[in-house]
Amino acid sequence: MIVSSATKKPKIHSSAYVAPSATIAGDVTIGADCAVLHGAVIVAEGAPVTIGKETVIMENAVLKASGGSAVQFPLEIGERCIVGPHAYVVGARIGNGCFVASGSKIFNGATLEDGSGVALGGIVHVKSRLPKGGSVPMQHIAFGDPATMYPPDKAPEIHAKMHFYEDVFNLESGPDVRARAAQAYAKFLRKMHAQDKTLDEHRTVAPARRSGAEPPPTQVTQVDKVVDVMMLELEEMEHRRQESIRKQKGK
Repeated sequence: MIVSSATKKPKIHSSAYVAPSATIAGDVTIGADCAVLHGAVIVAEGAPVTIGKETVIMENAVLKASGGSAVQFPLEIGERCIVGPHAYVVGARIGNGCFVASGSKIFNGATLEDGSGVALGGIVHVKSRLPKGGSVPMQHIAFGDPATMYPPDKAPEIHAKMHFYEDVFNLESGPDVRARAAQAYAKFLRKMHAQDKTLDEHRTVAPARRSGAEPPPTQVTQVDKVVDVMMLELEEMEHRRQESIRKQKGK
């Protein structure tokens, strides 16, 4: 589903594939030869979303930009990246050739420099930076600039160092800050989406082929299978890399 939001319409390259069940809304730009698979949601709310060429957004991933009059969090994803199933990426900058595994979360103001990756269930927290070629191990938390890696049981320690509501919602902390954040965000969303309108479905332009040649009858299905296999191979490579790093540290 392609949706205009706050008078902004998605700009999708004609060669990109967008699954019929994906949702693209607002000031979103999707580059050439990208693939946005079933159930993915890409929404610009107050700031733009830009996705570079040959990037894959897998099933049920959620990508958002956010921003109001005081704070802006555009989302930029570079070229030749993979964002895995059920990943959540909001208001971040992701460089070229990055890998965001299934279930990962990357928050407002975070940066993944070129060639970096986040393994299964990893988190890159607000305003944190993962250096070029860096990696977040499975279920670990990256926090700081440059990011330090923390295991899951250190989450309370990270929380104590953060100013989440100030950084994300521009609200001073207090006992009722969660309620004030919900109130402000609901007001913003009502205004932002008041005039949303569904547009004509995006049509992918088939690649040029020799005269008389017919495309394989299962071409679309095979694309999803190839991407799934690629995802598993990349996750296995990342796992082996992390094992090697641990072994070297243990010497």
